[in-house]
Amino acid sequence: MIPELLQSTNLFKLLHHIDIDLADQQHKAGCPYCGSPQHYSNYQRQPRGGPDLPEEYSVRFSLCCSKENCRRRTLPKSTLFMDRRVYFRVVILIVTTLNQSKPQEYSKNMVSKMLGADRKTISKWLTYFREIFPKSQLWQTIRGSIHPAVTNHTDHAMK
Repeated sequence: MIPELLQSTNLFKLLHHIDIDLADQQHKAGCPYCGSPQHYSNYQRQPRGGPDLPEEYSVRFSLCCSKENCRRRTLPKSTLFMDRRVYFRVVILIVTTLNQSKPQEYSKNMVSKMLGADRKTISKWLTYFREIFPKSQLWQTIRGSIHPAVTNHTDHAMK
């Protein structure tokens, strides 16, 4: 099921449309630093882990303030991309979820082959969500709305 999900262009199309909406909302809100109008200043990414997608799905939306003395950049929230990571966000989240649920058919080697991701890369993702993310401001903000069974720390590890 997981390989089919990651090969579904419909999933990535939906996430792309959500990113367009998020960028439009940020654009309409203006510069978060000075309130001036913003211009689109998008850039191409070369994401990994998904199907062959149209080029427009590889665009990371970015905004730039129009005011001469400000000119600061703003990255709207994204459902496709996760910070500066090369793999699509959904790929990283699926790998992390597989690590938590521990289905027997998904070892680290299997996931590595399925996604074309190095085992070291997968280990870095798992370390991020086990050690760094629980200390992040985002986690502190959303922690109260997450089911209590989800703990900050886990001793699961994909083999």
